[in-house]
Amino acid sequence: MYFNFGSPYFLLLLSLLPCFFWCKQYSRVFYFPKLSWINKESPFLTLEPWIKVLLYTLMVLALAKPLVYNKSSSQHKKGRDLILTIDASGSMAQSGFDEKDRFKTKYETTLELSSHFIKKRFNDNIGVVVFGTFAYTASPLTYDLEALAFLLNMTTVGLAGESTAIGDAIMQSIHTLSFGKAKNKAIILLTDGYHNAGATSPKEAVQKAVDLGIKIYTIGIGKKGDYDQILLQTIAKKSGGKSYEANRAEELNAIYKEINTLEPSLIRSENYLNQRLLILFPLSIVFVILFLWVLHSRRSRV
Repeated sequence: MYFNFGSPYFLLLLSLLPCFFWCKQYSRVFYFPKLSWINKESPFLTLEPWIKVLLYTLMVLALAKPLVYNKSSSQHKKGRDLILTIDASGSMAQSGFDEKDRFKTKYETTLELSSHFIKKRFNDNIGVVVFGTFAYTASPLTYDLEALAFLLNMTTVGLAGESTAIGDAIMQSIHTLSFGKAKNKAIILLTDGYHNAGATSPKEAVQKAVDLGIKIYTIGIGKKGDYDQILLQTIAKKSGGKSYEANRAEELNAIYKEINTLEPSLIRSENYLNQRLLILFPLSIVFVILFLWVLHSRRSRV
């Protein structure tokens, strides 16, 4: 875990701190017959300017966007452009896929295991395509694994319609991969149904993937006969991938572990991976100090 500032130039504002002690302020004029009645106090010995300095410093630190991150690098890293293409049609709402929790739907279990898989792919540029009657990109290619998992969990069954457009799903995945720069590109297609919708046939979509050198790994979810096993095997074989079958959650988890061993390729990473902003910490301290200061001031007047 590393620490840094997202906007370090705001720290230059700290150079104004001496003004809290030495810059002249406009003040009202009071006349006293004797100067001995006035106590001379140094600003360094009073509490108020120090409180102001602390508040100002904390607010500047918040502006500078403090953050922690797992790794920082501007060098080339190993990984691949990878798309998770997940079936969200109506049949994914069926329960019983997870033996540990029979009330979970196939889609909920798939999302959970997919999120675990994503968290282990630190070096990959990953995106998500969700499909049903039509296909759409739920997340473009990104290294921000936390944001990717969040967007993935925002999806739900039926969001893309009740049917299963496998051809459109592959075409949309290819389009999303077109924005990546990795040499090796792959699609992981998860479905529990038969192709029965969409404008593009699976044959046409797979041929385009083959022409572009994109491997497709297919995973059939549920019992045999629930999905088009022959079609999934054909898609994987023609594209140079592999076809899997997951009758229950444990099998899907094992499949993800095997896919996790895919050989990576060289791609360029972002500066900060899995970053988490800490802006709320200095701001919270500011609010606490302000509250105590106001409370103290009111009690002093009583």
